[in-house]
Amino acid sequence: MSLYLWIILLTLIGPLAMSFDRKVAFYKSFGALFPAIFFVGIFFLTWDMYFTRLGVWGFTPAYLQGIYIYNLPLEECLFFVVVPFACLFIHEVLKAYLPNYDGRIFSRVFACTALLSSLALVILNWGKWYSVSAGSIAFFLILYFAFIRPATWFRHFALTYTVVLLPFLLVNGVLTGAVTEEPVVWYNPNHFSGLRMYIIPVEDLFYNLDLLLPVAAIFHFLKHRRSVL
Repeated sequence: MSLYLWIILLTLIGPLAMSFDRKVAFYKSFGALFPAIFFVGIFFLTWDMYFTRLGVWGFTPAYLQGIYIYNLPLEECLFFVVVPFACLFIHEVLKAYLPNYDGRIFSRVFACTALLSSLALVILNWGKWYSVSAGSIAFFLILYFAFIRPATWFRHFALTYTVVLLPFLLVNGVLTGAVTEEPVVWYNPNHFSGLRMYIIPVEDLFYNLDLLLPVAAIFHFLKHRRSVL
């Protein structure tokens, strides 16, 4: 089994096994979760395929299973299912075990920091496709869900995103070459800022936010809709 597929499997196994915890009962939310993952996943797969074709990023075949969907390895396609699944599981765990968490100040600081840093990323790296796309999407998502139409669930989301930073950095560190001679996923230096957290492009922080925030939004919308029907 390929290294990338091992990473996907290890990311999934814990949250999947604990989805049947009585207090969280995450499995009861699968009806809202998987449509959210599907709709956001379509956008991200299209984005990923396009940027792969342009050479903005790519994949080292030695660490892949060798199965492709168009120009994306199977593992990359599974990434857009497994990572949101694992992160939304953590989101629901935090909500279940911290029911009285207020988080207004923290979420506002988080939102302002994300807003300013994403704007800076775009302005300072105009013309670099990864920087501009990841930063722009993050900017407008935060602007909408934190300021224009503030969502009550955003307070827990801000906490969730902060908590998942550690596993995110571990997974992305392996994917970007922390333990291998070549990175599993490589980035074209002409299309990102060059700023890295150890070996992880800083743009990945915003890309992760771009993925998780709309999944959370659709997930909560569908849960609320089911509860009032």
